Amino acid sequence: MSGKTIFVTVGTTKFDNLITTVTSNDVLKVLNKMGYNHLVLQIGNTSLDPDCTARCGFKKIESFHLSPSLEKYISSADLIISHAGAGSCLEALEAKKPLIVVTNELLMDNHQLELAEQLYKDGYLYYCTCSTLLNTLQTSDLSELKPFVYEKSKQIAAEIDKFMGFA
Repeated sequence: MSGKTIFVTVGTTKFDNLITTVTSNDVLKVLNKMGYNHLVLQIGNTSLDPDCTARCGFKKIESFHLSPSLEKYISSADLIISHAGAGSCLEALEAKKPLIVVTNELLMDNHQLELAEQLYKDGYLYYCTCSTLLNTLQTSDLSELKPFVYEKSKQIAAEIDKFMGFA
């Protein structure tokens, strides 16, 4: 088995807890047991310098801050772990990639949690917090996720971001 790639994105936000959780040895070991051995981290607007040392069965761990487009990373990924931003979620779902959304418990409002809960209820993704990511990886069957089909999701994401004051 040659291994598979995971793409982790925090968008333009700062979500250091997600990056440190995903790069913890416990999480890396579970991901490697699931067949993954390449990790790409989009770490956003942070001064965090994640440990990208190859370990726990991962041959390559790499990171970058921001990119004008995440399309190439999403299209080459076998699994996406994302913050709960509407744009990131919908872009991953439109690419028909298995998606685990990690909500940020430090955010004051809960619109991201509401979005993640609804998409989970609809069978499109799994969601968790940083503290429950390991358990989610161990207990979720990614093959049970339904493909997401909706052509106007980029417009919806832009409207949600505008409404929430992010655009």
